[in-house]
Amino acid sequence: MSTCTNWVTNAVITCKNWSSQVDYECTSWADEGSSQCSNWADEGSNQCSQWADEGSSQCSAWEECHWYTPWNCIAGFFCSAWYWVANWVCQAWYWVANWVCQAWYWVAKWVCKAFAWVVKAICSMVGWVLQLVCLAWDTIRCALLSLGKSIVRLFGGGEPGPRIEHVFVLALENRSFDHVFGFSGMTGVGIDGNPTAVIGADPNRDKNVNPVGGAVVPVGTPADFQLKDIDVDPGHEFENTLVSLCGEGAVYNPVPGGYPPITNSGFIQNYHDNGSSRPERIMQCFTKQQLPVLTKLATEFAVCDQWFSSLPGPTWPNRFFLLAASSGGLDGSPSTLDIISATTVEGYRFSNGNVFDLLDEYCIEWKIFEGDEFPVSFALSGMNLNALQGRFQDFEDFGSELQKSSFGPKFVFIEPQYGAHGFDVTGPGDFTCGDSMHPLDDVTRGEKLVKAVYEAIRNSPHWEKSLLIVTFDEHGGFYDHIPPPAAVPPADTITASYVQNHFQFDQLGVRVPALVISAYTPKGVIDHTSYDHTSMLATVERLFGMKNLTERDKAANDLRHLLSLQAPRADAPTTLPPPAVNPHPLTCEEDDESEDSLLSIRSDLRLAQRSGVYRERPVAQFKPTSTQIGFAQVALLKVLQTAGYPERKRWIEQYKAIATGVDAALFVIEARLKVQHGVDLKRFNRTDNPDRRFRSRLKRKSRQR
Repeated sequence: MSTCTNWVTNAVITCKNWSSQVDYECTSWADEGSSQCSNWADEGSNQCSQWADEGSSQCSAWEECHWYTPWNCIAGFFCSAWYWVANWVCQAWYWVANWVCQAWYWVAKWVCKAFAWVVKAICSMVGWVLQLVCLAWDTIRCALLSLGKSIVRLFGGGEPGPRIEHVFVLALENRSFDHVFGFSGMTGVGIDGNPTAVIGADPNRDKNVNPVGGAVVPVGTPADFQLKDIDVDPGHEFENTLVSLCGEGAVYNPVPGGYPPITNSGFIQNYHDNGSSRPERIMQCFTKQQLPVLTKLATEFAVCDQWFSSLPGPTWPNRFFLLAASSGGLDGSPSTLDIISATTVEGYRFSNGNVFDLLDEYCIEWKIFEGDEFPVSFALSGMNLNALQGRFQDFEDFGSELQKSSFGPKFVFIEPQYGAHGFDVTGPGDFTCGDSMHPLDDVTRGEKLVKAVYEAIRNSPHWEKSLLIVTFDEHGGFYDHIPPPAAVPPADTITASYVQNHFQFDQLGVRVPALVISAYTPKGVIDHTSYDHTSMLATVERLFGMKNLTERDKAANDLRHLLSLQAPRADAPTTLPPPAVNPHPLTCEEDDESEDSLLSIRSDLRLAQRSGVYRERPVAQFKPTSTQIGFAQVALLKVLQTAGYPERKRWIEQYKAIATGVDAALFVIEARLKVQHGVDLKRFNRTDNPDRRFRSRLKRKSRQR
């Protein structure tokens, strides 16, 4: 989406939201005024009756009506009749005044609502015209840009057009290099063509001390296929990684060069601190038999054994570096406060934008295939507008889209399914039954995803013009023996409310696996070049002739030297081996996303909120995890795409009020009802609520619980 289209779309949405707010406030004002009319009329009518009753009682002075006092009879009759008539005249006046007042508010309401509707219609019409203008401008601008590049190449003033026309990026979750490839024993050739071997783990050299008993524990095999029901999720926040890399008691000094000396000695200590029942488990690595898909790709194409995460910390800032060469100062997982105050419900904004903004600037088509309805990339600023433009698509469509000869996106980012997302109080922090390769989840499910992605590209008409990069966002707490090197800070604007640890971004994080796959990549390359996540950005920028985003990607090594063959390979495998068989697989049922199922889960969570007990434990014991907070924010951004006023306000208020895992789970369940089924539960108290048909179903679900 160009800046022009982005501005117009945002302006139209803002205008429509304003008109919706005016429409709602018109109705609320009129309803309140009408109620005041009725209350005033009722009060006046009661005063009429009270006055008439009091006056009529005074007529009792003439109650002695005899034949010898006829004047008492006449006076008493006329007195009572007077108060009776006066009472009904008074009542009638208030009745008429009430309906005149009601009519005034009714007419005023519809005049006000008509004004709001006219404004909304004008916004839509003007927006439609301006979007056509933007489309024409973008078409002319992009045509001139393309013509300029062609002229430069024609006269030998530039490089020939890239052989690679499509770059696919798959970023998986939380595994270190040694954990995945440390015992692969891979040998091959370096980028200089000489024989070499992967820099893997060595049990004689690579050890940590177990704080429980003081035993020295060497790195070893095999690793568990998943940690769910075996042990806890390893800690990998900024402070966890500090312990893993620098040992117990390490303190970060927030000045340039202030990261303590790195010894890679505290991985077991960190896992112990995180509550592991057997912390030495963190030293275990996979065998190549456990990961046949990744191992086959590594031996068939190029494996980078010096690829480091972009900072020593968790998923969110590392994924932001992958997509923006910056995290804007975010050096930990999101919290409720920083998300609401700093993103202003528009997503994370960086001073130089992100790769998607850059691609739009250079008229390069892109798309995100999402395996999950709440992808992390949606947290970037502007993604709600891009979603309205069809830039997000379900991963289920990936294979069929690639079979089209007209497939256009030059850059494709693939988001895994982060978990089954049952979203009880343990989810989505649980991460099980997805395919992201999260430590709690079965790695064979992630291998199936990698196999599906590769085979879809390999067997498509675009294979010979495609590059696939597979990497992991960060180490997930697992051991790696290589001390990460220093880094070039992005040197962009820091958003103060993002900052948690005052990290200077001058230190890379733990080494992670990375594969480079294309028809122009020689077989069996082991690349010892130093990379971080921004190397992906540097590659895309230099392939497509774009500028850099920050100083980090400007300084990063790119991957173009791994596309060194003069002709596309004919021997690249069309299929990969099946994933290994997990002897103790997780039980993963299909995630029931039906409306009734979500309403039932919601009833459970609402009952827990009211009773203060969930699954025989106090609700207060279920603390919301940073992962839950982060995914709840993505859910918030999703629902705000279509929520009107005052629902937008109520959604934001509910998000701000998240204090327990039950609150977070309830928020996401209600978001799924809106995103998947169009049921906005925040509309139930509105007089014009079109979703009232669900109220009886909710009550029925509550009674059933």
